[in-house]
Amino acid sequence: MLFNSYAFILLFLPLTVAIFHLCRRLGWGRGAIVSLALASLAFYGWWSLKGLALLVVLMAVNFGLVQWLIRERDGPRARAKAALAAGLVFNLAVLGYFKYANFFLTTVDQLTGLKLALVTVGLPLGISFFTFQKIALLVDCYRGKVDRMGILEYVLFVSFFPQLIAGPIVHHSEVVPQFRAQAPVTATVAAQGLAIFTLGLAKKVLLADHLGAVASPIFAAAGEGPVDFGQAWIAALAYTLQLYFDFSGYSEMAIGCALLFGVRLPLNFDSPYKSSSIIEFWRRWHMTLSRFLRDYLYIGLGGNRHGKVRRYLNLFLTMLLGGLWHGAGWTFLLWGALHGVYLIVNHAWRAIAAGRSPSSIGRLAGAILTFLAVVAGWVLFRAPNFDTARSIYLGMAGFNGIGAPTTEQTTAMMLVAPLLALVWIGPNTQTLTGYVPDGATQAASWRARFATARALATGALFACAFLSLTKVSEFLYFQF
Repeated sequence: MLFNSYAFILLFLPLTVAIFHLCRRLGWGRGAIVSLALASLAFYGWWSLKGLALLVVLMAVNFGLVQWLIRERDGPRARAKAALAAGLVFNLAVLGYFKYANFFLTTVDQLTGLKLALVTVGLPLGISFFTFQKIALLVDCYRGKVDRMGILEYVLFVSFFPQLIAGPIVHHSEVVPQFRAQAPVTATVAAQGLAIFTLGLAKKVLLADHLGAVASPIFAAAGEGPVDFGQAWIAALAYTLQLYFDFSGYSEMAIGCALLFGVRLPLNFDSPYKSSSIIEFWRRWHMTLSRFLRDYLYIGLGGNRHGKVRRYLNLFLTMLLGGLWHGAGWTFLLWGALHGVYLIVNHAWRAIAAGRSPSSIGRLAGAILTFLAVVAGWVLFRAPNFDTARSIYLGMAGFNGIGAPTTEQTTAMMLVAPLLALVWIGPNTQTLTGYVPDGATQAASWRARFATARALATGALFACAFLSLTKVSEFLYFQF
C-alpha cells in the first residue's frame, strides 16, 4: 500500500501504532518489536506475496551470512573474505537478475542481432534499496563494526516498513540500537512525527502530482516530435521540482512514521537546489545513497589514496554505477556518467582555486550554474530514450523555435515559478519542525513545543492533502 492512500492512513498506520504501543504499555517490549516486524512484512506482502516470499528468502540467506561473518571476523582473514565475497556475489546476482536481465539481453540482441528471448521478470518493489542495506551490513560485519545481531532485530532492520520501499538507506548502527533501547515516544515526538508526515504528504499530493501533470505530457510529446523553447524548459523545470517534492516527500513521510515508533531515521534531503556546487549538491541530495556510494564503493575502489588521476577515475566509476543503480537503461547510465564528469570538473576547479574564497557574486554564479547543470541532467533521468532527451535539449537550446508563450504555458509557469522560489529561499522540513536524526533534546526549542497555531496549521494542511487523495499515484522512486 502507498503512504498516500486511504488504506495506509486510515487503517494500517493507526492500527500498527496502536498495537505497538499497547504492547509497550503492557510491558511486552519484545512483543512490540515482534508486532512491528510482522506489520512490516504484511506491508510488503500487500504489494505481492511472491515479492514477500523473495524478501523472506533473502533475509534468511543474509542473516546466515551475517552470523558467518561475525564468527569469522576474529579468525583467518581468508575465511572472512570468502564469507564476504559469497554475500556480495549472492546479493548482486539476485539484484542483477531481477533488475538488469532484460536490459542485458536487449543490449546483446541489438549489438549482435541474435534475437535472444527476453525473460519475464517482475521487479520486486524496493529491491535496490534493501539490497544495498544488506550489502552495507555484510561489509560492516567484515570490518568488525557489528558485535551481534539477533534474528528479530535483523528482520526489523531489513523490513522496517517506513524505509523499506524507497529508503532512506540506513546503517545498522543508526536503527538497531534504537530497536534495542525502545525509547519512549512522548507527545512532543509524536506531534513532530505527525507534522513531518503531513509535510511529506502535502509535498506529494499537493505539489509533486500536479507538477507531474505538467511535465509528463511534454515529455510524451517530445518522444513524437520537436517541442519549442517554452515547452522544453517548462518540462525540465517541472520535472526537476516534481522529483524533489515527490522523493523528499516520501523520505519525510518515512521519517514521520518512524518517529511514531520512537525511531529516528537519517535525513535524506537538505535543500539540495540551494547548492553552490555539484559537490555540495550530492551532500544534500539523496544523502543516504551518496553516503553509501562514498563509503562502500568510492572508498572501496581506492578513494583518493592513489593520486589525482585515480581519484577522478574512481569518482567517475562511482557515479556511473550510481546511475545504473537507478535504472536498467542507457539514459540512467549516461546520467551517472554526466554527474561523474560534473564532479571531476568541480574537484579540479577546487584544486586550481585552492586557498581563494569565492565572492558573493562567485557563489551566486556557482549556484546558478549548479542548478542548470542539475536540470540538464534530470532531462536524461526522466526521458525514456535518447530521442526524447534530444528533443527536449534542442528545445531548451532554442533550435525548435521560440514562440510567444501560450495560455497553457503561462498557467504552468504560474505553478513552477513560485515553487522554484520556495526551494531556493524557503525553509526545509527539518527547519520547520526542528527534527534532528541524532535524537538531541529539543525540549527548550520553540519548534518542539508545537504551539497551538502550529498544530492548527498542520491539521489544516493534512486536511487539504487528505481531501486531495482522489487519485492515488505511486512515488517516482518506486520504479528504481
